[in-house]
Amino acid sequence: MSMMKEFKEFAVKGNVVDMAVGIIIGVAFGKIVSSFVGDVVMPPIGVMLGGVDFSSLAITVKEAVDDKPAVLISYGKFIQTVFDFIIIALVVFMAIKGINSLKKEEAAAPPAPAAPSNEEVLLSEIRDLLKEKK
Repeated sequence: MSMMKEFKEFAVKGNVVDMAVGIIIGVAFGKIVSSFVGDVVMPPIGVMLGGVDFSSLAITVKEAVDDKPAVLISYGKFIQTVFDFIIIALVVFMAIKGINSLKKEEAAAPPAPAAPSNEEVLLSEIRDLLKEKK
């Protein structure tokens, strides 16, 4: 089997395409959540903490000298990223929990077995009569 043929079979499998779509949607969803956290959630938290803008929080390790920029530890950006992660994890958890509950509802209600046909009922009666005669 040629390498191109193997690659083609791999690339067109449903799982690979589904995974690619999931990754693309996940990246877009991550941007939405980052905007939500940075533009909606963090400003009120900053106001409650005395007007602090988290993205600008940093510790200066070395001051700027001439044309060299200052060396900073930007812990505010880290806090922002942690909030992004927590919210994304919470949303993904809730989505998976919802999907699992839908799956459980589908699995919990199996279809009722069909009633036996007239022939099966008659054969069962004959079998039972033959067992009684033994």
